[in-house]
Amino acid sequence: MSELRKDPIVSRWVIISHERGKRPSDFPPIEEKKKNKHCPFCEGSESITPPEILAHRAGSQRDEPGWSLRVVPNKYPALRVEEPMDAQGEGLYDIMPGIGAHEVIIETPRHDQEITDLSDEHFYNVLSAYRDRILDLKKDMRLRYILIFKNRGSAAGATVEHTHSQLIATPVVPKAVSEEIEGSIQHYRLKERCIYCDIIHQELRDRKRVVFESDHFVAIEPFAARFPFETWILPKRHQSHFENESSGSLKSLSPTFLEVLRRLDAALDRPPYNYFLHTAPVNKFDQPESYHWHLEIVPKLTKVAGFEWGSGFFINPTPPEEAAEYLRQIRI
Repeated sequence: MSELRKDPIVSRWVIISHERGKRPSDFPPIEEKKKNKHCPFCEGSESITPPEILAHRAGSQRDEPGWSLRVVPNKYPALRVEEPMDAQGEGLYDIMPGIGAHEVIIETPRHDQEITDLSDEHFYNVLSAYRDRILDLKKDMRLRYILIFKNRGSAAGATVEHTHSQLIATPVVPKAVSEEIEGSIQHYRLKERCIYCDIIHQELRDRKRVVFESDHFVAIEPFAARFPFETWILPKRHQSHFENESSGSLKSLSPTFLEVLRRLDAALDRPPYNYFLHTAPVNKFDQPESYHWHLEIVPKLTKVAGFEWGSGFFINPTPPEEAAEYLRQIRI
C-alpha cells in the first residue's frame, strides 16, 4: 500500500511507496577510490588555493603547513563579495549582479580521512568555523542568507574528493528556506508555537521516527521524508539562528552529528550524501520565535526522474519509520 503524506511545514506532498519498499541492502554501494594526485586541499598545497580566511593552526604561519582546518575562498566562486549591489529590471525579469560569497571549509589536512574519522573535538572546530564565518559575513548588510552544505561523493556533486564543506552567501533568501519560513510563520500565527518544536515534542512522544537522542539534540526521519534515510538533526531548545549557539551547545552537537553520520555509513556502506544547514536569514528577519534551525542529511540512494521534476512530488521507497528503526539498531 502506498501513502500520500503532506509535509506540515511547506505543505509538500510525498509518496511513501510501501510496494517499492527498500531496505539498506537493496541500495548497491557506490565505489569511490581515494586518490592523492595534486590535491589542492592537502597539507603542503597551500599555494594552490586562494589565501586563507580562517585557519586553526599551532604556531605555523598563514598559508603554510601546520594547520588542522582551513577556510579559503572558492577558486571558482558562484558569487563574489566584490560585486556591486545594483538590482535592475528587464521588462518583467529581475536581474542583479552575482553578489555574495563562496568559501570552502577544508575539514582536515589529511586526504585519507573522512569527516566520520574526526574526533569530537576536531569536528567541534568544524562546527565553530561554520558559526564564525556566518558571524563575520552577516556584517555585510547586503547579504540575506548564508548556506552551509557538504557534498560527499561524486554522486552527491563533490568535485574534489578531499573531505570539505562549503558556504555560499546570497543577497536573497533561497526558495527552499523561504517556504520553510512561511510555513513556520503561518503555524505560529495560528497556534503561537514553533512548528519545529511541535514536531520535536510529537516525535519524542511517539518514538517511531527517532534515530538518536542526546541531551540537547534529536535526530529523526521526517514524517514526509522525500528520500530514503533522509535525516534531520534539531536542537531541542528553540533557536532560530545557528550562529547564536554557544560553544557548549556546539560541543554537544559534535558527537550527536558524528553519531548520525556514522550510523548512516554503517547502514548504507558509506553512501554519497549531501547535508545542509537551514538557519534563519542573517539580516531583516524579525520573527525568530517562529523558525528553528536544523540540519538535513540526504543520502543519494535514488534518482529524481520525470515524475518528480514534472509534479514536485517525491517518491520514497523506504518508509521513514522503517529507516529509523534500522538506524536505531546500528551499533558503532
